[in-house]
Amino acid sequence: MSNSMEEEVVVKKNKTLRVITGLIISIIALGAIILGSIPLYIMMGVIIILCSKEFVKILNHKGFYPSFTVMLFANIAFLTLTFFHRFDLVPSMLTVAIMASFLSVLFKGRQPYIVNVATTMLGTLYTAWLPCHILLIRQIGQNRVGAFQFSPSEGLWLLLFVFLAVAITDIGAYYFGVNFGKHKLAEVVSPKKTVEGAIGGGICAIVISALGVLYADLSLCQALIGGLIVTLSAQLGDLSESLIKRDAGVKDSSNILPGHGGMLDRFDGYLFAIPVAYYYFMHFTHGKNVLIEFVEYLGKVIHVYF
Repeated sequence: MSNSMEEEVVVKKNKTLRVITGLIISIIALGAIILGSIPLYIMMGVIIILCSKEFVKILNHKGFYPSFTVMLFANIAFLTLTFFHRFDLVPSMLTVAIMASFLSVLFKGRQPYIVNVATTMLGTLYTAWLPCHILLIRQIGQNRVGAFQFSPSEGLWLLLFVFLAVAITDIGAYYFGVNFGKHKLAEVVSPKKTVEGAIGGGICAIVISALGVLYADLSLCQALIGGLIVTLSAQLGDLSESLIKRDAGVKDSSNILPGHGGMLDRFDGYLFAIPVAYYYFMHFTHGKNVLIEFVEYLGKVIHVYF
């Protein structure tokens, strides 16, 4: 068998593994999202732990040594506090995490000290605080924390809205990039990504997001804006994870997911898209609109002084 034929077989095998792995992950994630509460908490715990471990290994290639132990305890604390909506305890947890980050290098004598402390805290925020917003979106419209939250609540549909937009972004970007890609998007960070792929993925996400008017309690304008900010955030998240790997000289965050690489490789887009979507929902669609609040405030100022 020639080298070209062998390469073709390997490519087909990788594509098959990618599809199968993607389907399995999607089914598990969808089940946890629908059930909510404890199942979603467990799934998020697994994702956060694996992402934390991959982040540490990537940084090790760069010669940095963030503390996985500190990240592990801080990340589980973040997840648990978010689950129970105990945000009043977050400042205390962050204080302990910062002090623990310094203690983790204080007696080890392992350089570089400052970078190790900084990357420990960066890893905590990147691999825990950002994905924890999945719980926050799922809990929108829920007035309790039980073992399960299986109900057609606002949070369920909004979370599905975000996941669908990010998934379509990936699919659209891949299709348009392969078939029409000519101009590099960020060649130094991710050589294979193209401007055409990014635009194509964005358009696909915005179009599919329009369907949010049917199930996500969003107006057409809200759905289109939501699709736009989600696809932009997802692509920025993808590029950001590529930047970390490129700087560390690593191709994949791990090989735990056949055909996909690591957990960070699979969920990098969600890390940025989920929190951005949550604040969009809370401040513009499912909470008091901050723009309206600002206009009302200006109105009061004008009334008082003029």
